[in-house]
Amino acid sequence: MSETAEAAVNEEAAVEPKEPLFSSKNKRLLTDPLNDDNPITIQVLGICSALAITVQLKPTFVMSVSVLFVMIGGNLIVSWLRNLIPSRVRIIVQLVIVAALVILVDQVLKAYLYDVSKQLSVFVGLIITNCIIMGRLEAFALGNKAWPSFLDAIGNAAGYAWIMLVVAFAREFFGSGKIWGMQIIPKGDDDIWTFTDLNFYMVDGVQYYSDNGLMILPPMALITVGIIIWVQRSKNTKLIEEN
Repeated sequence: MSETAEAAVNEEAAVEPKEPLFSSKNKRLLTDPLNDDNPITIQVLGICSALAITVQLKPTFVMSVSVLFVMIGGNLIVSWLRNLIPSRVRIIVQLVIVAALVILVDQVLKAYLYDVSKQLSVFVGLIITNCIIMGRLEAFALGNKAWPSFLDAIGNAAGYAWIMLVVAFAREFFGSGKIWGMQIIPKGDDDIWTFTDLNFYMVDGVQYYSDNGLMILPPMALITVGIIIWVQRSKNTKLIEEN
């Protein structure tokens, strides 16, 4: 065998096998943030959003989609530019990328979902400093290729979203008897009622629901998240810290 042929064989042997798009490692990027490495209940990040915008389900859903868009866009752009970004200014570059994406989201919301945009108010702009997004850009996207960064963004955004939606569902349902702004539990005439149990009351033999004002207060968001954490760690004891 000639030297050229041997070199070609050695080069082929040196080439690493291509990793499947949905290898077990890549699948964990999608599944771990949903439970074992959830950004809210395990890493305790993004709590500000849970307090501020989970009074109703609709704005919470819009916020979750916005975070998903910004996180995917930010992870991909930082991953593509990772070899070009000087380490000294990497945080500034990441902030500029996220800020540009957030401005785009804000303008789209104002154009097509103005009422929701007014409800979210300044909290859309605060996505720029969201700990989850900045953390994933710094810890993952800056050192990985585009595809894993894309999966990491989807996984963490989904982990953030499902906690937010559960909290918003509980607060809107028990706080106002509504889901997505639609009345689910019928309401009667508050002038003629008698309490039965919990927050239900009777009017002409029909049971109605009286709004639980406590559920729409910010502390109930923390309490609801705490309940989710308790359930999560009761089912998965390896998440419980020894000390």
